[in-house]
Formats: sequence, structure tokens, C-alpha cells
Amino acid sequence: MSVADAKERVRRGRKHVLVREYVRSLVVSAEPGTPAPSERDLAEQFGVARMTVRHAIDALVAQGLLERIPGRGTFVTKPLIDMQMRLSAFTEEMERRGKKPESKTILARRETAGPGVARALELEEGSPIAHWERLRLADGMPMAIQHVYLSLDLFPNFLEDAQPSSLYFWFAMQDLMPTWGEDSVTAAVATEQEAALLELEPGSPVLHISRRAFCREIAVEVTRSVYRADRYTLWVPVLRPEHLR
Repeated sequence: MSVADAKERVRRGRKHVLVREYVRSLVVSAEPGTPAPSERDLAEQFGVARMTVRHAIDALVAQGLLERIPGRGTFVTKPLIDMQMRLSAFTEEMERRGKKPESKTILARRETAGPGVARALELEEGSPIAHWERLRLADGMPMAIQHVYLSLDLFPNFLEDAQPSSLYFWFAMQDLMPTWGEDSVTAAVATEQEAALLELEPGSPVLHISRRAFCREIAVEVTRSVYRADRYTLWVPVLRPEHLR
């Protein structure tokens, strides 16, 4: 779309929507880190108020195409990773997208199960558990912090061996690959410690995802993860019930 064509459409339609689509056409195929057109230049090109342009840019920021960096300006973002709600490992998801997964152990220690973890793992409160905290990366970029809780009655040697690069591959070696599970997702803001590990500003938006996974009827895993919200979009397939069709 040329500037002249876009100007004509501005006169005939909702200005901020058409400015937004013009900017989208410029940035959709641009390299990550490319500066967005300046608000002043866009306002002059289209003969609209700066507030109209800002409204258009805000919409593209909300959609994840652009990001504002305080003190620097507005830039094209890196592509978001779509996170499907399915029972798969981080390693599998990253490899499926052609990215190199990595894991850095932050802690691995024996603890006793508190009420929440005990209930989730179907244990008595105070039972011995392994707490494994690790930083997950893709192509060298921090993506998530994961806290994994396992029953030491079920996996007595977990802390004695070197921690696996893929937990689900390790489950398969134990003949306890998860067959079903349940996830819950909440929006939150990063604490100072989380922000430091994920290379974010404190208070940045994050996704908290809690998972409980089962191998048949055995609860094998409880994982509580903190994902960077600026690098993920959550994708959930939905079906209409038969009786409502």
C-alpha cells in the first residue's frame, strides 16, 4: 500500500485503524530490532493528530508486532513462540520450532512436601520430595523458570544422578512417561529475582503455568513455571459440545 493510497483510505475510514494497517505493512516482514516509523513522521504523512498515530502504534504493541523500549524508542519485536496447551516437554516444543533448547540448574535438593505439593502429588504432607529449579532457554534466550517437584518415594535416585536435559525423556527411561495431565494458567508480574533470571524489567508481565502430570493413574510430576509473556502466545484449541451443535 502506497502512502497516497493510505491517505485516501484515511479520508474514508477510521483513521487510527488505517494508520495501524499501513504501519503493519511496513513492519510485518522487517527484521527484529528495526525501528518503527516515528509518530511525528506518520502524523505529518497522514495529516492526523499524534494521538491518532499513538493509538495505532499501541495496537501493534498489544499484538506483539512492536515493542517500546524506554529511552530508546519503538522497534519490531522478535517472533512470538506459540505455546500449545498439550502434554509435551519444553525440549520437544523448542525443537519442533527449530530452536536449540537449553537448561541451567539453579537448585536441586531434597525437601518435604507442603500441603499444596503433597495434595498434587497425592502424598502425605511432609513426604520426601525432590525440588529441581532450572532456567529454560531457547537459542540462548531465557524463556522460563521451572520448579519441578517429584516424589522421592517414587524416584529415590533422582537427586543422586545427574539431572536430565529432558525430564520427559527421563520419565520414558523410567517407564513412567506422562499420559495425561492438567495445566492452569494465570497472568502475573515478574518479581525482582524472576526478572533477573529472565532478563526482564521487574514488574514485567509473565505467565504462571502450573502442571500436574500422570502416568496412567500415578501422579509423577508437579511443575510450576514462569514464562516470559513477551515471547509467548498461548494457543488453546476449543471444541463445541455435541449437544450444542
